[in-house]
Amino acid sequence: MKGWLRGVRRIESPNYDARPEGVQVSLIVIHAISLPPDQFGGPGVIELFTNCLDPEAHPYYATIHQLRVSAHFFIRRDGELIQFVPTAARAWHAGVSCWQGRERCNDFSIGIELEGCDTQAFEPAQYTALVALLRRLRRRYPGVAVAGHSDIAPGRKTDPGPCFDWTWPGLVA
Repeated sequence: MKGWLRGVRRIESPNYDARPEGVQVSLIVIHAISLPPDQFGGPGVIELFTNCLDPEAHPYYATIHQLRVSAHFFIRRDGELIQFVPTAARAWHAGVSCWQGRERCNDFSIGIELEGCDTQAFEPAQYTALVALLRRLRRRYPGVAVAGHSDIAPGRKTDPGPCFDWTWPGLVA
């Protein structure tokens, strides 16, 4: 399938399907995730996106292990970029969502998860990796908008959160 980026670590998630016929990517959604909550560096996110999360490994995992979710990309605290779903496919990242009057944002968006939370600053290495990824995606999808998960699911989601620096050079085209 088209949409795998060269030079990017690939861990395939089963949690995706085809985009609706004729729908083009027009939005990139920035998320934040940490598993366990507010902890970084472990295998939790990868395990969640590949349906391998052990409900016994942490009390929080018992509440979410049955979820079937994914994102196209995950950027770790050290800037490592992992791709889970090809950009040509629909990853299951946005949930109930609406952007500029269009519902079902998964249909027309690419999801990028940053390893982070609402209470801690993101790392410069993450912004560097994010800007480089956005540059590549903007070449492939000219005119694509960038929004936070909180922008497309207000009241339901808060990420990437108040610690995300939207003024970082290169984030907003």
